[in-house]
Amino acid sequence: MAKQVNIETEFITLGQFLKLADVIQSGGMAKWFLGEYEIFVNNEPENRRGKKLRDGDVVYIPNFGTYIVKN
Repeated sequence: MAKQVNIETEFITLGQFLKLADVIQSGGMAKWFLGEYEIFVNNEPENRRGKKLRDGDVVYIPNFGTYIVKN
């Protein structure tokens, strides 16, 4: 079951998203987390913390879960 994460803007960066979804405790951890863990955005591997996520995008992190961006 995917967890829905609501954003109030047109897009959110992957780094900001990880914090909003409670995957990491602070934005400063994003670079480290992206280097240590596999992350998939819409079934494509992604490791750029500046990647823009928009309404309907699906973020999958093995062993953490699946998240859907909702605007």
